[in-house]
Amino acid sequence: MAKDYKKLAKDIIEHIGGESNVAQLQYCMTRLRFYLKDESKADTEYLKNLSGIVTVMKASGQYQVVIGSDVGEVYEAILNVSNINGEQTSNTNKQNGQKKLLDQFIDLISSIFQPFILVLSATGMIKGLVALLGVFGLDEANSGFYAVLNAVGDGFFQFLPIIIALTAAKKFRMNVYTALAIAFALVYPSLSDMAEGAPLYTLFEGTQFSADVFTTFLGIPVLLPPGGYYSTVIPAILAIWLGAKVEKGFKKIIPSVVNSFLTPFFTVLVTATLAILVIGPIATWGSDLIGLIFMAIYKISPTIFGALIGGLWQLLVMFGLHWGLAPIGILQLTEQGFTPILSNSGSASFGVLGVLLAIIIKNKDKNVRNIGIPATIASVFGVTEPGIYGLLLPMKKPFIIALISSAIGGAYTGFFDVVVYRIGGLGVFSITNYITDSGQLTMNFWHRVISFILVTVIAFAI
Repeated sequence: MAKDYKKLAKDIIEHIGGESNVAQLQYCMTRLRFYLKDESKADTEYLKNLSGIVTVMKASGQYQVVIGSDVGEVYEAILNVSNINGEQTSNTNKQNGQKKLLDQFIDLISSIFQPFILVLSATGMIKGLVALLGVFGLDEANSGFYAVLNAVGDGFFQFLPIIIALTAAKKFRMNVYTALAIAFALVYPSLSDMAEGAPLYTLFEGTQFSADVFTTFLGIPVLLPPGGYYSTVIPAILAIWLGAKVEKGFKKIIPSVVNSFLTPFFTVLVTATLAILVIGPIATWGSDLIGLIFMAIYKISPTIFGALIGGLWQLLVMFGLHWGLAPIGILQLTEQGFTPILSNSGSASFGVLGVLLAIIIKNKDKNVRNIGIPATIASVFGVTEPGIYGLLLPMKKPFIIALISSAIGGAYTGFFDVVVYRIGGLGVFSITNYITDSGQLTMNFWHRVISFILVTVIAFAI
């Protein structure tokens, strides 16, 4: 017999204080996430005992009604029997300003990444398969099979700013298509081509923040990060956040008769330009500063350096700040044939792996396992985004455990001065990067193997 979602929806609305008490409604894999104007109006005990509801939780400024695998149907039923807007209502959620900073950050990340996390896991698994093919000597130059699968797996990651623009636009209450136009500008192919040829001049020459300028915009230098804005997260989020503010401002001052086309015109023009000229360079300088700080620490103590890189690498990647260290590591590879910098970050994916293994073994919730199993497989191949954004960050403590265990692995490799001899696969397939050019399995290789096992076991055990 079909479940009566309509009756359950009406019951929930009535006992959360009515639809007028709802400032915003979202849902994830297992629960309805209400932002209530007054939580005291909700009858929590009644809802906990209501058939169809697993439990009720209060976290991150949200009133969470845990449904389970039927959450999507209940969510749709609530929208059908009420005037509640599924994205957000016209009323501002007053509780947002009262949340702790960490809770606000977790809520932001969850809102932006949850809608596409399963696809992120799927493409991550495909990237892992491509990495396996690479171990057997296949690449785009010698295998069409490899080239096609690489495009299938990497395409989603390559144009991640576009996907982020979609979900961030909903989170920041911005026109979706205007947001897409801004994101497309960030990943426009010719943009990264600007950083080619002979530079016009070098900005901040002789300093850690030295940057070659290849072109200018009305006299303003255009500074681009290595590889452009492909696969980046923070520039896209900041650009859409700014775009939402700009769009709102233009809507207020532009006459209604021409508002429909002039508002997106000015919003895209102003925001995309500022994203390329201001937001991008700030992110780049931030990464340069990170590189300067960490290299100073490395000179003091390789062990402390390793612990910090191992423990903070996932955070650095999330904010795009790892580019302050990656170029230094690549430079060392070209000059001396090895680098200790890129080896310490290798522990990070195994901290995530160990925690995810524990989650999918202990947690029997179908929806958690639907995310956790493919995310675990992806993390074996070094693709950790699905696990981090889908489970670890929303759960908070597992993410901290992953960072701590990765820091221990980084300290281990730092103490034994483990180095990489080349840039190759990620995750388990990165192990070949620690074999000498002559093919010898030295203690450098075995210390890397030990650290991978150590990190995974510690994260799993905790």
